[in-house]
Amino acid sequence: MKILLAVDGSAYTKRMLAYVAAHDEWLGSRHEYTVLHCVAEVPERAQGFVGADVVGKFYEDDAEAVFRPIRAFFDHQRIKATYVHAVGHAADGIARLADEGKFDLLAMGTHGHGGLVGVVLGSVATKVLAKCSTPVLLIR
Repeated sequence: MKILLAVDGSAYTKRMLAYVAAHDEWLGSRHEYTVLHCVAEVPERAQGFVGADVVGKFYEDDAEAVFRPIRAFFDHQRIKATYVHAVGHAADGIARLADEGKFDLLAMGTHGHGGLVGVVLGSVATKVLAKCSTPVLLIR
């Protein structure tokens, strides 16, 4: 199974990984994992002020801070994963990669922020569900 794990480094990411680890059907070397972190885009005016090199380093550092403990988790499980970071709105990046990568499953934690629907799922999760044709496993 080809599985996409959308992560942001929060406690919700840790809960999602713990849930996946507790279910043998979703964790194991027989699956192919891609771990995705979406980094919010630095505003254009700020990019112009600090320069492209500084902004690029910011994106890489932010992604690496999120990926580091997840790499340790997968290394401990002796499972290989591919790590991808995208720049832009999280819901757009997650849904786009899930569909373009033809994943069998997208797993992500939910925050539970925002409006009435957002209280249950979280605004990013709600938008991903609306935009994505890949089956989504939401971990609350």
